[in-house]
Amino acid sequence: MIDMKKLPFEMNALEPYISERTFSFHYGKHYATYVKNTNDLILGTDLENATLEDIVLATAGDASKTGLFNNAAQAWNHEFFWNSLTGKEENKVIPEVLMRQILKDFGSLAVLLEQFKKAAVGQFGSGWTWLVFEKDKLKIISTSNAFTPLTTNDQVPLLCIDVWEHAYYLDYQNRRVDFVEGILNHCLNWSFAAQNFV
Repeated sequence: MIDMKKLPFEMNALEPYISERTFSFHYGKHYATYVKNTNDLILGTDLENATLEDIVLATAGDASKTGLFNNAAQAWNHEFFWNSLTGKEENKVIPEVLMRQILKDFGSLAVLLEQFKKAAVGQFGSGWTWLVFEKDKLKIISTSNAFTPLTTNDQVPLLCIDVWEHAYYLDYQNRRVDFVEGILNHCLNWSFAAQNFV
């Protein structure tokens, strides 16, 4: 069985960019439901004692386990999203090794952030936008619904933004661009990205 991971910050730590009220629903309702559904679906199966990551990998691409994959992958994606965010100024500083790669692959941080914003705002419907490291190069990708780069062999996720409406609607209504800009400019946890990059 899997456990809900504690948020790595207080629910009001990212205000005014993401409100405590949004986290009370996003973490306390949506994420909690994905965890509960995953546990309900693995009960009594050979995945009952598997890690969340192993559940996602074991069910990806298996049409008979779509419901389990969707819930487990959404739980995993949300946990990754929580860690992609920070209210601590020291975590917002890009470590040198990662900055060198950013400059090599994008030319500047501004270009990376603009591409991240364009992909996140342009993602049709529900999904996620990711900074990944693939074959020695940083890339921005988007995935729909519960899909995740975790299930690919050659993409290492570094950061992500949740662009499902429940991630921002209470604070921004339909203004996804304002939500994305708030995260990109004020809340990205570059320390977490660097840990995944190394």
